Amino acid sequence: MVLILLVLLPASLLLGWWGVEDLSGALTYTGRITGAILILVSAFSLLGAAAVVDHWHRSSFPYSGLVALIGTVAALLANTMVLLETFRDGDSILYRVLFSLLTAGSAWAVFAVWRTSVTIPSPKRVAAALIVSSALAVANFGYEHLYHPSQRGVRPLVHIAVGKPVMSKDRKEFAVPVDIRIENHSDVGFFVLGTEFHAMGEQVSLSQTDRPRDQWRADAETFRDFQVQHPLSRREIYQAGQLVLAQPWVPAGNWIEAQDAFVTQTVVQLPIDTPYDQLALYASAHLARKDRLGLEQIQVEGYSWGGGAVPQWVKEDKSLDSVVYRGRVYENNAIDQHVMDPRYVTVYWQFGAHGAGLSESITRNGEEDRILSRAEIREMLSRYGLVTAATGPIKRTLWDIKYQR
Repeated sequence: MVLILLVLLPASLLLGWWGVEDLSGALTYTGRITGAILILVSAFSLLGAAAVVDHWHRSSFPYSGLVALIGTVAALLANTMVLLETFRDGDSILYRVLFSLLTAGSAWAVFAVWRTSVTIPSPKRVAAALIVSSALAVANFGYEHLYHPSQRGVRPLVHIAVGKPVMSKDRKEFAVPVDIRIENHSDVGFFVLGTEFHAMGEQVSLSQTDRPRDQWRADAETFRDFQVQHPLSRREIYQAGQLVLAQPWVPAGNWIEAQDAFVTQTVVQLPIDTPYDQLALYASAHLARKDRLGLEQIQVEGYSWGGGAVPQWVKEDKSLDSVVYRGRVYENNAIDQHVMDPRYVTVYWQFGAHGAGLSESITRNGEEDRILSRAEIREMLSRYGLVTAATGPIKRTLWDIKYQR
């Protein structure tokens, strides 16, 4: 009896604690249901513990043996599912060992109670109730922790609208207003991990004759930095653009609610005698689903040209400067929050003479220098619902402005 109580009481208290956290704070409806199930299992385990004492000593309640059996079975199922989760996603060796012991102990407790010749009224009904309730618990747990994280999230849309250029009073400069808009037509909200807008100035030189095929091939070989892809032109001689302007346009750590939109405007200013013939405009937003993670405020962590915790691989690329942002990530359910080590999101806003871009990673503290494998990247994207909404290049010729003298 004492050994059974040593299994049921710790399990019921721990599962009840996590269940209360999930019921009040889980980020999804199924997570709240999981919390309610954990609380129910905890209650069954506590009731089973009381029934064990009565079954072994007093037998004042005729069905105390049955209640004890139900309590131990409920503890066995819950401990087994949590144990599977600790091995699937967990980092804590302590919780793996603890739930391995609790699972083994609850399996032995079921056997020990069963051996006492428990009286089961209407065995078929009791078995059917146990099977149905167990199936519902397993199905909910599997949906929340296995199926749901594997589904691809929706993707908000980013738009760029170029306004009418405005000439300065002395007609020596001009400004091109640009509206940047993000629209979330989905039923879930998104945290903003980072945004970037950049404008590239491009010179356009035209050949007087058709360009040969080897020049087209040379143009195609330039399709690399920041995924810049220009058309293969029969007459236009491609020249790499130069960064004119780069900036974030939504503060990191903000969020876009479901069915919501955010609009901001910026201005690209150039002298009237600019050597550029056209502007290429790009905008992107790196987001995380609000039903997949919780997020603390993202703050600037450091700069590639200064101090701060900046990974070595960021510093090594001398052609790019980087601003590093960082914030604490919280899992979307209490089980993972406890069995996993704390995670942090790190966002790198990089810019240089030939473009700008964003990248992010979610890792444990101290692992910022480690390059993630493709499998780890896929797991990170799926688990936390990371998506990138981008648009561009949006081209705007400057010939009509430059010659308005």
